[in-house]
Amino acid sequence: MAAAAVSESWPELELAERERRRELLLTGPGLEERVRAAGGQLPPRLFTLPLLHYLEVSGCGSLRAPGPGLAQGLPQLHSLVLRRNALGPGLSPELGPLPALRVLDLSGNALEALPPGQGLGPAEPPGLPQLQSLNLSGNRLRELPADLARCAPRLQSLNLTGNCLDSFPAELFRPGALPLLSELAAADNCLRELSPDIAHLASLKTLDLSNNQLSEIPAELADCPKLKEINFRGNKLRDKRLEKMTKLHEDLCEKRTAATLATHELRAVKGPLLYCARPPQDLKIVPLGRKEAKAKELVRQLQLEAEEQRKQKKRQSVSGLHRYLHLLDGNENYPCLVDADGDVISFPPITNSEKTKVKKTTSDLFLEVTSATSLQICKDVMDALILKMAEMKKYTLENKEEGSLSDTEADAVSGQLPDPTTNPSAGKDGPSLLVVEQVRVVDLEGSLKVVYPSKADLATAPPHVTVVR
Repeated sequence: MAAAAVSESWPELELAERERRRELLLTGPGLEERVRAAGGQLPPRLFTLPLLHYLEVSGCGSLRAPGPGLAQGLPQLHSLVLRRNALGPGLSPELGPLPALRVLDLSGNALEALPPGQGLGPAEPPGLPQLQSLNLSGNRLRELPADLARCAPRLQSLNLTGNCLDSFPAELFRPGALPLLSELAAADNCLRELSPDIAHLASLKTLDLSNNQLSEIPAELADCPKLKEINFRGNKLRDKRLEKMTKLHEDLCEKRTAATLATHELRAVKGPLLYCARPPQDLKIVPLGRKEAKAKELVRQLQLEAEEQRKQKKRQSVSGLHRYLHLLDGNENYPCLVDADGDVISFPPITNSEKTKVKKTTSDLFLEVTSATSLQICKDVMDALILKMAEMKKYTLENKEEGSLSDTEADAVSGQLPDPTTNPSAGKDGPSLLVVEQVRVVDLEGSLKVVYPSKADLATAPPHVTVVR
């Protein structure tokens, strides 16, 4: 009779067993009472369905722990979604080992800590060896488990938004700890500092630390080779340079629809340069943070990434480079900037080349602005960019800060400006913060098309900017 009662209480389990289902979703108003009757845990019978690949139990305020037997009973589980329940303050017993698990969503619970024995799983051997996506957002976590990287060494996406974290464990950023991590979101926490060791996350592409209590941005972030999207808004930063550079691209350039700006390491630029347009199948470039590819292949790859991003985040909008793919729609040829060696160093509005990538030690920049709208917009953007750079450098010197952190969007990475104390072109009234040298643009016949800056450009340049015409 007891077995019959259980069967009637959980008809979903009986159906899944009979039909050998690989996916199971438990939700709805009736779930609350049944979980409460089971002692705030999932019924043991659930863990006798070894064929399950996907399990979701969501929206149940009575669920306080998954219950013993999950790891042993569901060895083939690929995705485990336990969001919007009442799990916490820890997980007892710990979830792992789950050798096949790739997606773990514990968002919207009441987790406060995930220590060994009450957390995600063992570290030796890794309890979650195949885990790629971990969502811990919307909990009450005050610290992360120090062994997280050892427990889930193949982690690619980590979402910690909306917790109470004031720091990251040092082990998370040790060299080689999370070699595949590309997305780290920790907005709406209490983070007060960010270790320079974060630069050891060699695959990091997206970093969201908005709405914390950070006062400084580690300059080492500029060394992250693939980092393309950063959000530090809503912090207590003394240095607003990153935000200003991003704002310039978003506002004056009208999200790259009016113009696209880019910066290059001048010493890596081999002139003369040729601005032209090539068919997508012929345009070849080594994009920032990627391997060499033809423009056609690169755009296709970005389109696939955008579609995957939409699916994962369940929304229409996308971020990073993917936001600008539509600007190429309908174009038979793509614009590009080619150096004297025949290498493409810029593919606006998408990306620059690794060949001329700006580094932390860069002191001489080549600035590029492209527009399909008008020459005047190019000049306006260039004026604004130069004045912003001078303002940033002045701020740095006045506050005795060393170096400068760049905008790490893929086509607008800027480095340190020239050292005014050693620049031979310093102004009479003291050292110039910025020296701007004139550039001439001619057509293929050698006829002059434009000079920048001309006598009419940078008319309001401050005294600490020297223009060499």
